Amino acid sequence: MPNASTPLTAKAAAPGEGTGATDWLHLDQQLCFALYSSSLAMTKLYKPLLTPLGLTYPQYLVMLVLWEADGLAVSALGGRLGLDSGTLTPLLKRLESQGLIERRRSDRDERRVDIFLTPAGRDLRAQAVGIPEQLACASACSLAEVQALTRQLQDLRASLLRHLEQADAFPLPG
Repeated sequence: MPNASTPLTAKAAAPGEGTGATDWLHLDQQLCFALYSSSLAMTKLYKPLLTPLGLTYPQYLVMLVLWEADGLAVSALGGRLGLDSGTLTPLLKRLESQGLIERRRSDRDERRVDIFLTPAGRDLRAQAVGIPEQLACASACSLAEVQALTRQLQDLRASLLRHLEQADAFPLPG
């Protein structure tokens, strides 16, 4: 696998090399499409599980982070989820209108807004506790396989983000 310093134009071994020619431009050879279509399938599975909780998938992600660490700054929450404030703010307003969170200005820095779970937001966690197990069953993977795949995807994301940071510092010739 090329590392972050390898130009994107470098010739890499083709998938399936040695077993016949593989066309890199076939849809089924695209990692991005495999990730995209899997993500769509995953969010479709979540929808009926989250509807009784009154949450959308992005709202569920916000709640997951807050169940881990209540009282985060909006900027920290956005960083954790990879969301900008323009995307995050409407999610937070909706969760606040549902009575699940409170947005409060920091006592130390009034420019900073912190997000806190309400009692109803904390209680919602008990209703959500079975959701990951239901998704794991739907994946037809063992717990160890789900954990390994999750780690691989986290590593992939970190690698891609490192590459993007380097590309920003040293733009590739176009």
